[in-house]
Amino acid sequence: MISLEELEEWKKKRDAVILAHYYVRPEVQALADYIGDSYFLSKKATELANKTIVLCGVTFMGESAKLLNPDKTVLMPDLAADCPMAHMVTKETVQAARDQYDDLAVVCYINSTQEIKSWSDVCVTSANAVKIVKNLPNKHILFIPDRNLAHFVAAAVPEKEFIYNEGFCIVHEFMQVEELLDLKAEHPDAKVLVHPECNHKIIEIADFIGSTSGIINFAGESSDKEFIIGTECGVLTKLKERRPDAEFYFPETTPTCVNMKKITPEKVLHVLKTGENEIHARPETEGAAKNALARMLELAGK
Repeated sequence: MISLEELEEWKKKRDAVILAHYYVRPEVQALADYIGDSYFLSKKATELANKTIVLCGVTFMGESAKLLNPDKTVLMPDLAADCPMAHMVTKETVQAARDQYDDLAVVCYINSTQEIKSWSDVCVTSANAVKIVKNLPNKHILFIPDRNLAHFVAAAVPEKEFIYNEGFCIVHEFMQVEELLDLKAEHPDAKVLVHPECNHKIIEIADFIGSTSGIINFAGESSDKEFIIGTECGVLTKLKERRPDAEFYFPETTPTCVNMKKITPEKVLHVLKTGENEIHARPETEGAAKNALARMLELAGK
């Protein structure tokens, strides 16, 4: 285990703040100054005065932090911690939709690379996607890259016409509905809380569908004492903090993001000491990608 005193010394030397996603290991969450989902981390990064951001998450999160904070140093504990879904759309798909529809808005899930963001009109997260799509003047929506979140948003905004891409989160897409139904049979009073990145079979049995922060808030404010959780297992840390009196059940095949779990306390300390794994925005796509993120923050605040 690392020395917390040494960690604090290096944070002071670099004027650093540690931001962590809910899906990273509990011991990494314990080191963080702020913990949250993609939207919270994106917004928080713009509000902090620190010169250095250590982003404990996957690479698209570091890219987003750098785009929104070009004058700050953004360090990733492990550059190999990538998100497969962040790459699951082609420029040809986007261009074909733009050619077909005059009033198209390309809505890009924040779980995407800088380049994919640059093809888009606005970014969204699972926490604000419905609100932002409702606020758009466009009738036709190409939602990239995640098809499951797209279908969830489409159901909530029936006045829009959606064009779907075939991307997906490998953790949520392959969650087995049979395993959740088995848990429901064992715990009939438990509420089923799932992420909208889940496949439609999971969505259909849910009592609540929401972002990671939404799931945490639902459980935290509920009078129920048992919950079946359909999202990545790292969320358990915050759930138990909010509701130490409650029981939380995950599917037998525990939903685990192997990329998020690559982040360790040792890697956090290492990048603070060395300055390695710095994220640099790519000039050819920086402006357009930043505009899509900035529009997200603008529309989410309305």
